[in-house]
Amino acid sequence: MNNSFETDVVIIGAGPVGLFAVFELGMLKIKCHVVDTLEYIGGQCTALYPEKPIYDIAGHPKIEAAELIKQLEKQSAPFNPVYHLDQRVEKITTEHRTPNTEHFLVETSKGTKIECRAILIAAGCGAFGPNRPPISSLEEYEKSKAVRYMVQSKEDFRGKKVVIAGGGDSAIDWTISLADIAEHIYLVHRRPKFRASPETVDQVHKLAESGKVEMVIPYQLEGLKGKNGHLDSVIVKDLDDKIKNLPADYLLPFYGLSMELGPIANWGLNTDTHHIIVDQSTCQTSTPGIYAIGDINNYPGKLKLIVCGFSEAAMAAHSIRKYLRPEEVFHFEYSTSKGIGHS
Repeated sequence: MNNSFETDVVIIGAGPVGLFAVFELGMLKIKCHVVDTLEYIGGQCTALYPEKPIYDIAGHPKIEAAELIKQLEKQSAPFNPVYHLDQRVEKITTEHRTPNTEHFLVETSKGTKIECRAILIAAGCGAFGPNRPPISSLEEYEKSKAVRYMVQSKEDFRGKKVVIAGGGDSAIDWTISLADIAEHIYLVHRRPKFRASPETVDQVHKLAESGKVEMVIPYQLEGLKGKNGHLDSVIVKDLDDKIKNLPADYLLPFYGLSMELGPIANWGLNTDTHHIIVDQSTCQTSTPGIYAIGDINNYPGKLKLIVCGFSEAAMAAHSIRKYLRPEEVFHFEYSTSKGIGHS
């Protein structure tokens, strides 16, 4: 089996922003290979919330995460990207082929070697995992799936009593999405203020007024009650140590993701905490020929939105074209007049 390849650009990360980058590069006749640690494309959209509705994608008042990935895959398909899934980029080395030409050699955890002229990091949160609540017996209920950090099928919760904990977009969005399916939903948060869009917070308050959702505020998770992994209730406590027992079949704690750069931290790029610093106008990192887009990059005024990642993909693609072909005379054309060609 051939594990050695050559291409124009290696994209690290097959989430929505990485997939759109395939399209943008393809429109500029730049070929790509895509590497991702997951066994499938889609990143967090596929792994964590495939049925979660997304409301801020231009042209889509509402689209489920899995459907967005399906459409992005279809959009990039004409440019024949090569996917290397279920493997992590472990090493990047630079080779000087001529005095003025650098090539990168990308090596993965499965021994795949890809020679390329530029690298585009679209790795989202890097190596990510859920922030777990600090309560006892958690692992027992995780194994039985009574405690979950993602929703892969809403039907699992039909007619069930569900406790959702958290105050961000995921907690609010899933409260709304499961309200018509679950028997009852408890929304637990430590304070009345939520870190979600005002419109969706208003929807949750309306659901609470109708009795479909019960707001448990200001409370925090304290413990779990059940037997042999079967959850009977979730124990919560307020600031005055007042205890409540919430009858529950499932607990969904949405406390965000823990982020680690993983091997990326060893690639010599300028970083800030768990992010890669880039030039805002080009998305180029401190290393010429290596770019970063999406949630993993940072610059003044950065917004962690998928739509902003799409914009960064377009900017990075045009910057990469100029980097790869500095002598090329380029005449910009809109896709409406250019159409979709095959690379």
